[in-house]
Amino acid sequence: MDRYFREGDRTSGFTVYGYPWAQALVSVLKQCGHGVTRKTVMRQTAKLRELQRPSQEQIVLLITAALLVAFSLTLPGFATTANLLNLVRSVSILGILGLGMGMIMISRGIDLGQTAIMSGAWIVSIMEMNAGLTTGVALVLGLSIALTIGAFNGVIIAFVGAPALFVTLATGFVVFGLALWFVQVLIVDLPQGATGVLFVGQGQLLGLPMPILMFVGAAVLMHLFLSRTSVGRFIYAQGDNVEAARLTGIALPRLIVLEYMPVALLAWLAGLVWAGSTGGMNMGITQGGGSLIFDVILVVVLGGISLVGGRGGVLSVVAGCALIGTLLNGFTIMDVNSEVQNIIKGVVLLGAIVLDNFLRPRDEETARQGD
Repeated sequence: MDRYFREGDRTSGFTVYGYPWAQALVSVLKQCGHGVTRKTVMRQTAKLRELQRPSQEQIVLLITAALLVAFSLTLPGFATTANLLNLVRSVSILGILGLGMGMIMISRGIDLGQTAIMSGAWIVSIMEMNAGLTTGVALVLGLSIALTIGAFNGVIIAFVGAPALFVTLATGFVVFGLALWFVQVLIVDLPQGATGVLFVGQGQLLGLPMPILMFVGAAVLMHLFLSRTSVGRFIYAQGDNVEAARLTGIALPRLIVLEYMPVALLAWLAGLVWAGSTGGMNMGITQGGGSLIFDVILVVVLGGISLVGGRGGVLSVVAGCALIGTLLNGFTIMDVNSEVQNIIKGVVLLGAIVLDNFLRPRDEETARQGD
């Protein structure tokens, strides 16, 4: 045992590699019957050290609070109730998409075709509504299309073993092409009778805009799914260590297929809010207007979803949306052009990646597994 302790560290209460709480750690490991090796001590002390650092969510929320105070003092009209509600409403769609992207990134996956699923499923639904199909049946049709695409992504990734990055990117192109071939137009408007869809995007309940309530509802359900169900715990286990998850008996192929279906479901839900808010669907958000998927990744990574999987949660998505929404709202009042906004968003994303690497440095095990 003594070979794991440095000679000069005995004066400050028995430390291992400079960590003052290592004595308790070694004692617990011995009582549990674990062999205390250098690797075990280093791994566990690294985890304890991480607990002492501020989380990325806390840092982002503090920055958001500082920006809210600064903008309230310097920008006229920013601190009004109407503007703050509009701020939250403007990131509701981004937040709903971010919940799906965050869940799949926790599992060490990604879905670059998320916006294609959203726009493709909804543009077909709206076309069928205009052709005379009832709203309810059209909604079920669009949801079925979205879930089918999500299941297809999961099957290819899980059973073929193809990288999620390339599978979902390719699926996004295919969905975009097929939807465009089917409808022959980029923009489709809702029929006048689709009052239910319009209410979801433009209506209010208890004085709050429906998009905000949809985001809050989706966030609560996702939190319960990740924290209160065995599947949610399996997702974290998969993201933290794939091999360990497999050895514990988790059926990873079936789990991967299951993971991509909520992503598609949330993409469809975001499309419902989008269609109701704008009165239609624009396929251009997938290609020509294509920064939306990168905005989704931005809020997820910025909020604290780890790039190496197994970390983060719903609060991470909320924190990322809060910061981006505050920045964009302030930029709008200041009349900052879109090019400058894109530059700032890129700098923020780069900073989030650097911060993630600082707060959660890669160890040898993570490096072997890859990102």
